Amino acid sequence: MAVQNQPQHHLRFRFPSLHRTGTAQAATDTTAATISARAYVFASLRVLTGFVFLWAFLDKTFGFGYATPSGKGWIDGGSPTKGFLSSVAAGPMASTFHDWAGAGWADWLFMLGLLGIGVALVSGVALRLAAVAGTAMMALMWMAEWPPARHLSDGSLSMSSNPFVDYHLIYAVVIIALAVAGAGATWGLGKVWAKLPIVRDHNWLR
Repeated sequence: MAVQNQPQHHLRFRFPSLHRTGTAQAATDTTAATISARAYVFASLRVLTGFVFLWAFLDKTFGFGYATPSGKGWIDGGSPTKGFLSSVAAGPMASTFHDWAGAGWADWLFMLGLLGIGVALVSGVALRLAAVAGTAMMALMWMAEWPPARHLSDGSLSMSSNPFVDYHLIYAVVIIALAVAGAGATWGLGKVWAKLPIVRDHNWLR
């Protein structure tokens, strides 16, 4: 009688590799730490940038004696736009800015823009709206200063340090980056704002 040798199956227990688990856990912790650090960096940048706009609004309103002399604030009858726009001395929109200088509608739009952008950035809400408004404001101010000009209308040197990139452009890019990154969730009311029904239904309000 032929005896057939049946293959023997041995049960093998595999223990999880402590090395692999430790490596994966370390990678996860590193990723989480990087994400957390990035969130705090963006939050810090958001608050600081917002304070730039808020301070400009407060100084121009009350005349704290910094950029706006005491007694010449908006509440004292001063114009937030007259001094800056009337001094524009270069660029294709110089005459237009001169016409706008001191106009009531220009003062209100400028001041409401500073306040709205500042509050939005500091609180972390409506960052997309802030990015649109901030970019428009910075673009107009860039055109008012007109960095490409080498000489002013009176022939003197413009003292422009760069024909394209100046701080207005940097501010615009920063605000756009904050909106794209959703930087309002950390140290801000971004999460609460996003849960509001009107914001959920209209993403452009985020």
